Amino acid sequence: MKLRSAHKRRRGRIEIIPMIDVMFFLLATFMLASLTMQNLHSLRVDLPQGSATPLAVSKSVTLTVTATGNLFLDKVPVTLDTLASALKPPEGRTVVVAADRAAPNGTVVEAMLQAREAGVEEFVFAIRKE
Repeated sequence: MKLRSAHKRRRGRIEIIPMIDVMFFLLATFMLASLTMQNLHSLRVDLPQGSATPLAVSKSVTLTVTATGNLFLDKVPVTLDTLASALKPPEGRTVVVAADRAAPNGTVVEAMLQAREAGVEEFVFAIRKE
């Protein structure tokens, strides 16, 4: 008579379902992390609405005018007096003017005139799509 052993030897198994769960979690984590790494060269302002074709600008500097009239050049605070020196040398750069809807028009025009004195020839206005 043949007796069976009380302990059966089992081979280990690799479960694929938990590995898929871990890979999905890593994928979602890296996707969310890459979204936070986007570098936007502007401050949050209430842009006016409009419709225009998107314009590809290779070398650009963003001039932001807030509702209170403060000026920022690529998130760096500037004044009307220091704007021209901060823009030198322009070397064919385009200035993207992101002016808040409630920004004083005089400040926007003064900033553009200072940029013109620094040698900037092209201005592009940032708008929010309707």
